[in-house]
Amino acid sequence: MCKDKYYLSDVAYTNTRGFMTPNRNTRYWLPNYRRRLALTKEEKFNHAHAQLKNVIKRAYGVLKARFPILKRMDPFLFSVQRDIVVSCFAVHNFIRKCDIHDKLFMVFEENNAQAQGGENDGQNIHDMEWGSQGNEYMDNFRDQIANELG
Repeated sequence: MCKDKYYLSDVAYTNTRGFMTPNRNTRYWLPNYRRRLALTKEEKFNHAHAQLKNVIKRAYGVLKARFPILKRMDPFLFSVQRDIVVSCFAVHNFIRKCDIHDKLFMVFEENNAQAQGGENDGQNIHDMEWGSQGNEYMDNFRDQIANELG
């Protein structure tokens, strides 16, 4: 994992190097921001985190609709799963470049109110820094981002 690159994760994960989680005990879900804007830097960060995560979930929803193999990845080794996902994204991005009004994206944008929740595929992700140093690093990095947003 490269420095300052990370996975956007749910609060179920530890905020450690490689995983960026939202602030705990702070509003998170997008519907919570419809009536009242983010006030604190933590709320602003959580709102931005939720927006980014929503875009990613929608993209994966479109990919799973376009490439059903992505729904049945369990029997493959992690390295094969990674290659399949990268290949699907490459083909998908080619399709997007050629057809701006992509039917699947329009369907998923209309149905954006789908149930949201964390998914854990149980895969072991390597090159992560576990322990208090990784936690402290990511907490500081999250605070730095929050300060830049606020």
